[in-house]
Amino acid sequence: MAVLRYPLATEKAVGSVDRSNVITYIVDYRASKKEIASEFEKMFNVKVANVRTINVPANAKKAFIKLAKGYNASDVAVKLKLV
Repeated sequence: MAVLRYPLATEKAVGSVDRSNVITYIVDYRASKKEIASEFEKMFNVKVANVRTINVPANAKKAFIKLAKGYNASDVAVKLKLV
C-alpha cells in the first residue's frame, strides 16, 4: 500500500505552508496517522510534530502534516514544487 499519494496544491494548502508550517497531502484511506508520519519523515528527512486527517471522497484521506520546530515546511514545498 502506498501511503502518500500526492501533495495538495490549492491556494489554502499552499498558504498554510508559510502560516502554520503544515504540508497537506492526500493519502490512502487505510493509512494510520503513525504510518503517514513515518512515511513522510523517511521521504523528506524531517521530523513530524503531529498529523491530523479528514476523510474525503474517492477512498482517500486528507492529511495535514505539521513539522516539528527546527524544520521548515517551505523547504519541503520547494522539493514538491508547490511554491
